[in-house]
Amino acid sequence: LLFLWSLVVSIFGIGGLLGSSGSRYLTVKFGKKKCLLCNNVLMIVAASIMGCSKIAQSFEMILIGRFMCGVSAGLCVPLHHQYVGEISPKKLRGFANSTSSFFWSLGKAIGQISGQRELLGSKSLWPMLMASCGLPALVQLVTLPFLPESPPYLLMHKGDQEGCKKAIRQLWGEGQHQAEIDDIMKEKATMKNTKILSVLELVKEPAFRWQLYMIVILTATVQLCGINAV
Repeated sequence: LLFLWSLVVSIFGIGGLLGSSGSRYLTVKFGKKKCLLCNNVLMIVAASIMGCSKIAQSFEMILIGRFMCGVSAGLCVPLHHQYVGEISPKKLRGFANSTSSFFWSLGKAIGQISGQRELLGSKSLWPMLMASCGLPALVQLVTLPFLPESPPYLLMHKGDQEGCKKAIRQLWGEGQHQAEIDDIMKEKATMKNTKILSVLELVKEPAFRWQLYMIVILTATVQLCGINAV
């Protein structure tokens, strides 16, 4: 039982690693909006599998559901930052990107509170607790189609300048947005001359060694700063 419980807990991280590893390829090929929509479907399927595990009397369904949740979360983390940052006006971009940390902490808090035995952590209601991760995904699945695709993606990867302008007007309103379009074009020109490194190449590259050390130290020690308690 201890081994199975440990597997249920850790398999989420394994799925997250796989999901985040494939995020760049999927976003370039299909676009950020489509990836987010498909990701929501994956999370809803995972929630349904876990929610039905008690009825089916199958712990394997919990394992499968947790793994799929991990893949979905691994895809969602980079997708969220990219999409929200790219559709936000420049003056609100920093604020929009900071919302992810706030909602991660809020989600953890809601999950821990909901998991109390007096609420959804009881013997009869725990399947509902495990299936509750599908609710935010359902909300986003219903609302996201009303938002346009990321303007930088339309211009840089699709070459659709009219579609980019239309998306910008829908997001930021009417007005002069040529400066933002010029910035995207400059980024596109820069990317042509920049080699995209794989994870293994990044680890081996001496020029990025100290930046990599800093990121690893910050990520490892953030758990010791009391953010979860706050």
